[in-house]
Amino acid sequence: MFGKSKIPTLKMPKPPTGAPGAPGSPAKPAAPSQKEGAAGGGSQLGGGKQKKDRSDEFYGLKTRVHKKLVETLDLTEIGKRNSDDVKEEVRQVIAKLCDEEEVLLNFNEKQQIITEILNETFGLGPLEAILADEHVSDILINGAKQVYVERKGRLELSNCTFKDDNHLMHVIDKIVSSVGRRCDEVSPMVDARLKDGSRVNAVIPPLAIDGPSMSIRRFGTDPITWADYVRFNSVAQEMVDFLQGCVLSHLNILIVGGTGSGKTTLLNNLSSFIPDTERIVTIEDAAELQLRQPHIVRLETRPPNIEGKGKVAIRDLLINSLRMRPDRIVVGECRGPETLDMLQAMNTGHDGSLTTIHANSVRDAVQRVETMVMMAGFDLPVRAIRNQFASAVHLLINANRLTGGPRKIMSIAEVQGMEGEAVTIQEIFKFEQLGIDSQGKAYGQFIATGLRPGFLDRLKYSGVDIDPSMFERRVLSKDQPG
Repeated sequence: MFGKSKIPTLKMPKPPTGAPGAPGSPAKPAAPSQKEGAAGGGSQLGGGKQKKDRSDEFYGLKTRVHKKLVETLDLTEIGKRNSDDVKEEVRQVIAKLCDEEEVLLNFNEKQQIITEILNETFGLGPLEAILADEHVSDILINGAKQVYVERKGRLELSNCTFKDDNHLMHVIDKIVSSVGRRCDEVSPMVDARLKDGSRVNAVIPPLAIDGPSMSIRRFGTDPITWADYVRFNSVAQEMVDFLQGCVLSHLNILIVGGTGSGKTTLLNNLSSFIPDTERIVTIEDAAELQLRQPHIVRLETRPPNIEGKGKVAIRDLLINSLRMRPDRIVVGECRGPETLDMLQAMNTGHDGSLTTIHANSVRDAVQRVETMVMMAGFDLPVRAIRNQFASAVHLLINANRLTGGPRKIMSIAEVQGMEGEAVTIQEIFKFEQLGIDSQGKAYGQFIATGLRPGFLDRLKYSGVDIDPSMFERRVLSKDQPG
């Protein structure tokens, strides 16, 4: 088995005084009958102190079996084997180790121990059950004993818990170390990602007062497509056709929205319109974008090492990407001085670039960009920054999450240029909220404002056929309130 001929005989450690089975301690409670085991489900035995003692015994048994499993396995051999075959053989090893323990277990308890140890060995422990639920979009961990999940737009407390803070820290370390990062007292905050691209952020003591905290923003195994957007009524089909034409025509697009509004998902879908013949360079803090084109160079920032050296920021990668002959530059998010470099790239022959920023609306985006450009350390006049913005950005898209959970594209607006000291913006499509339905969800309608974008000729010269009647003032689609 994994390079070892057989599982060694394992001796039961001598229990401490007062523990079940120790001299002078109360007799070990009798094993439940099969009927009780089937009805009780797992380790839900008795109540009060008996239940707590049984829970402690269960955790202790699981810890001992897990430790013996690590001592038994040949880890180098595991890496060479098919994962499904390995899991099945490890399952058999765990079952045998459980049988060697001098603890009576019903069938459900034994299966629970096997499953939990497999999850600890091959996955993320208690989180595996939540990650298997495709309806969960966010996992919010506030210490070892409090795990919230967002399911279908609503937050609820889950029954998932960790044994203690050390157990949670082990899971955090397992996640961040897999992408070459660390989370310790020197670096108590970290951004990372799971294998499926889900975004992870962790904060540990001393910054997190009540124990380690972690949030996981999931993107799901089946990426959301434009067809899903239309089906969920997050956008109207005419808006999708217009956005496709804008991407194909190499317009520079800025996606605006708050946390959880769906900016990254929208950026993923916009990039799906980029032709396969173009070379794309993506730049992110933690690689989350899932572009489907064949010619992609993915770049990711690097935090400083334990000596505080070796940091590579988005700005460094953005400057370097200009030397990589990109047809498109896609930045996951501009949140600092790299915004100046992004505007300069858009203004110096790299049309068709895409990025996102945090802002409440398309009009607030101008002030946000001004603030972030000033963070670059150059004493630029505000008018110069606004001129740079007006000439670099062609289209603003505002994504938002409304009351009750629905995500909508709230506005698609054209940046027309400068008028005096102000950047002029006109909305082409927008969402109008009409109210809240009986289920507590916001509902409304998408409308065309009646204004035509000034770059229609550019779309035409790029071979994009856009019917001008698309922009006539009318209702494009309307929610059906529940």
